[in-house]
Amino acid sequence: MNPDLAIIEPQKGKRDPELPLSAVLIFTPQDLGFAISLLREQVAGLMKIYLTEVHAGTSGDVRLVVAGPMLGAPQAVLVLEKLIALGVRRVVALGWCGSLQPHVRIGDVVVPQGALSEEGTSVHYPIMVERPGPTLDLARHLERALVAKGVDVHEGLVWSTDAPYRETVGKVQEYQRQGILAVDMEVSALFTLAHFRGIELAAVLAVSDELHDLAWRHGFREPRFKQNREILCRVVLETFHQMASRH
Repeated sequence: MNPDLAIIEPQKGKRDPELPLSAVLIFTPQDLGFAISLLREQVAGLMKIYLTEVHAGTSGDVRLVVAGPMLGAPQAVLVLEKLIALGVRRVVALGWCGSLQPHVRIGDVVVPQGALSEEGTSVHYPIMVERPGPTLDLARHLERALVAKGVDVHEGLVWSTDAPYRETVGKVQEYQRQGILAVDMEVSALFTLAHFRGIELAAVLAVSDELHDLAWRHGFREPRFKQNREILCRVVLETFHQMASRH
């Protein structure tokens, strides 16, 4: 028997709904509520995956689900595994991040092109890629759409950690030197799972705080941060409709 064979695989239960191909993962309750308000033909509370709500609706003429909130790599992967088992194949993850670079400011948006994993989930998903990244077509579409809305967008690497209270001076300085743009908690694991399961996935992260000067400056109440998160939610939902209309 293959020693790498999983004993438990995610699967569709008898009472689970068949889901559409497209899904948005939203990490924070604040953004989840706003995104749900933008959906047409809403089916609120379609199901729950442990602590995460799954809502259905349409963007343009595309059916999709919006799932959230979720915190950290284990929960995000647990939710996405179930969504994949129910039919999801194209995903955008929407969250927040902390800036490591002086030019990446609160209210900007990071579109990760890869991620350094310091979370404990990715290692359990063996893939042939050392540092997996997004589905490029999906990531580029998001980047272009955000720029067209006047959002300051940065593309590059992020650092994903399970331990936000252990973002140490030494780590921040080293990852600044490597050119890593920001720190989050989920992206590296989601990229890894997407490669492992063979689905499309991209991520967009609103910059909520800054660590680049080795002190913590948060911008949770800054108007620009709130405004650009709303733009981000709109762009993500519109992306599924726009990409579907090209095919």
